[in-house]
Amino acid sequence: MPRAERGYRCSACGWSTVAYVGRCAGCQAWNTLEPFSEAPRGGAAGRRPAAAAPARLLRLDAVEGDTAARHATRIPEFDRVLGGGIVPGSLVLVGGDPGIGKSTLMLQAAAALAGQGLRVACICGEESPRQVRMRAARLGVAGAPIDLIPEPGLEAALAAAESAGVDVLIVDSIQAVTVEGLESRAGGPAQLAEAGARLLAFAKGTGTATLVTGHVTKSGDVAGPRLLEHLVDVVLYFESAEGGVLRLLRAVKNRFGATDELGLFEMTGAGLQSVENPGGLLLAPHDPAASGCAVTAVMEGSRPLAVEVQALAVPTALAAPRRIAAGIEPARLHLLLAVLARRGGIPSGTLDIAASVSGGLRIRDTAADLAVCLALASAIHDRPLPRGMAFLGEVALSGALRPVHQLGRRLAELARLGLEAAVVPAGAPAVEGLRLLRAASLADALEAAGLSGLPVRPVPHHDALQQPQRREQAHE
Repeated sequence: MPRAERGYRCSACGWSTVAYVGRCAGCQAWNTLEPFSEAPRGGAAGRRPAAAAPARLLRLDAVEGDTAARHATRIPEFDRVLGGGIVPGSLVLVGGDPGIGKSTLMLQAAAALAGQGLRVACICGEESPRQVRMRAARLGVAGAPIDLIPEPGLEAALAAAESAGVDVLIVDSIQAVTVEGLESRAGGPAQLAEAGARLLAFAKGTGTATLVTGHVTKSGDVAGPRLLEHLVDVVLYFESAEGGVLRLLRAVKNRFGATDELGLFEMTGAGLQSVENPGGLLLAPHDPAASGCAVTAVMEGSRPLAVEVQALAVPTALAAPRRIAAGIEPARLHLLLAVLARRGGIPSGTLDIAASVSGGLRIRDTAADLAVCLALASAIHDRPLPRGMAFLGEVALSGALRPVHQLGRRLAELARLGLEAAVVPAGAPAVEGLRLLRAASLADALEAAGLSGLPVRPVPHHDALQQPQRREQAHE
């Protein structure tokens, strides 16, 4: 009789061994090996490879092209990230933290698709049908013709979906379904890998568009082996902006579209609402006399976003000044501070520096370099920047301003939001309704903003920083 396979499998990468070794040889992680026991798949005779018939050959020019129309969810930001809608026969994985809104987004998409006459089914792995009904009532879609499959067993659930002839299948979540024949726990590496493979075979074999939700680990990756992300066609990450009210949907893998698109949502009492005009939300009004505020425009995929970079500079009592960055890469902040000190003549060695981006966004676009430098210079001088002025340009180590891609679209977005002027690299195209101040270097940009040649304005120390001096004076 064949014996059951037993051993230990890594919960991070899926590497297995017959004995516990403490450290995974596949990903070098410690304490990630978990015991497993799998039922035998057959005897030695069953495992012996049979003579395979030769595979047929297909000419590339003879293969039929993609003629199936996408299933549009009519959720603008969701369709934007997907590349125009859900492709029939595709497998889409949506990952995110618990409570971020994955189930809400899936239920809203299911209601929209069912409203178009498509047959939509949902495998309820984490919630009972009654809980799903309560969520649908809160979202106002309780009357949507959605079929619920309250079955944790994946084989039985897929058989029910195939017999019903569904067009779209939603699995919420993949960590909650189980695959028969595997003795490992639900959500384990073996279960996730096998469930992903069977869902992929179901989607490709039946042409059913399949959406799967999954939880993420502390590091931000989808929980389970990396094989799961390799199997699926689309991988989306649903995350919350740090300290903001926005929900961000990013594509890190998309076989049917771009991977640099960003979807913006706002969680409301009626569910997730697409933010189609983020400029008005990200550019909140502030005190015109406040220093350290600079406006710029970054590109997220094909969309220009106007954001505000904020900076604060205070004297430090520490030997090594602190550098706090939120939404900006710390290494980039240190680099721009060095360029500002050497090329702009504005040192910050005795100041604690804090820099952030409005709305909790994280920017990686180098076109925001000039805005970060001007915000830092304004904070160090404690002098506000001219009102209604934006700053765009990549700052080189030499202090030169380099041009940025799609500058015309960025400037058009700034003009639409009512800004009056923009400091841009030399050679920038003219834009109607926006006065351009072309600068060749960081020094020229500081002069255009009125921050050139000014002495660093001292900022009074906080009372807590003055206490040691007061104690010494009282002792004397």
